[in-house]
Amino acid sequence: MTYRSSWMTQELDDFRGPFRRFLTNELAPQAEGWRQRKMVDRSAWLALGRMGALLPSVPEAYGGLGASFAYDAAVLEDIEAIVPELSAGVAVHSAIVAHYIVNYGSTEQKERFLPKLAAGEWVGAIAMTEPGTGSDLQAVRATAKRQGNTYVINGQKTFITNGQLADIVIVIARTGEPGAKGLSLLILETQGNEGFRRGRNLDKIGLNASDTSELFFEDAVVPPENLLGSEEGQGFVQLMQQLPQERLALAIGAVAAMERAIALTVDYTRERKAFGKPIIEFQNTAFTLAERKTEAMIARIFVDWCVEQLIKGELDTVSASMAKWWCSQKQVETVDECLQLHGGYGYMQEYPIARMFVDARIQKIYGGTNEIMKLLIARSL
Repeated sequence: MTYRSSWMTQELDDFRGPFRRFLTNELAPQAEGWRQRKMVDRSAWLALGRMGALLPSVPEAYGGLGASFAYDAAVLEDIEAIVPELSAGVAVHSAIVAHYIVNYGSTEQKERFLPKLAAGEWVGAIAMTEPGTGSDLQAVRATAKRQGNTYVINGQKTFITNGQLADIVIVIARTGEPGAKGLSLLILETQGNEGFRRGRNLDKIGLNASDTSELFFEDAVVPPENLLGSEEGQGFVQLMQQLPQERLALAIGAVAAMERAIALTVDYTRERKAFGKPIIEFQNTAFTLAERKTEAMIARIFVDWCVEQLIKGELDTVSASMAKWWCSQKQVETVDECLQLHGGYGYMQEYPIARMFVDARIQKIYGGTNEIMKLLIARSL
């Protein structure tokens, strides 16, 4: 029996067919070049925009498709399955940055920023992590001080996805007192902003096509109308409200990666022979793949339920944390087992399973470490 996600529709099927062909024929052949340059080309962002794959759940009035989060889930799945080099950047741009503006932006902000993001003309990033501040967002030190008719931002951010390309950056900065109540989110426009500087495109062990940057703010200017929300001090609450969607996006990618790793390994073990027969006929190989296929199916059904909850506006922090923790953990375990079944070839860069192995490891860290996920779950006991 072929499993079909509960949130799938005929309309979404009609979208995904051409989209998968587009990814396979137009973008996948470019992936090696992106990995070498450590950055996705602007042309790819524009092409994704033309396909309607960016910001699909944003209202049509602002350049999106006006669809539900199911379209985001489908796009993230298909990208992970066909061109995983795009996964991190598109997830940040579409499923995270855009939705801060949709949910907290003024009409003027939505009209100004969202259509360019939807078209791929602009690339979005969000700057949370600092050199001394990771999961503890209440300890953010970057400041945004009101000086006359402007905010002046000073500080440093690191590990910022899309940092090298970003045209807008949602900056988490301190506008008030220490702790959670003093944080605000501001949209910084990078072009011509003399106080904004991009640092290194960081040299990662995986996700080599995804630009990940240091960002520096030295009297960087943001107009007061770029504050997200009606007043200062709402940033921490905004972050807590949106993090479940970010974590679900990571879980969706994890499930798609698990399924891809298993499919690649089934194909390899059918072709590879040892002692005169395909290695899939050895019990250890068959049992390992049976276990991993079972876990991938369990992960998919749970994530599908989470997608349904998010579409209804009912996805809670604990469920999203469970999805992010368990699926990313199983992704790492699955890819490791699948690499083992490839033998020495699994360690070679020319085999996709090798790249999947190093790419998977960050999943347990970003979007909130898995230890933080367990802490959030434990608080619900």
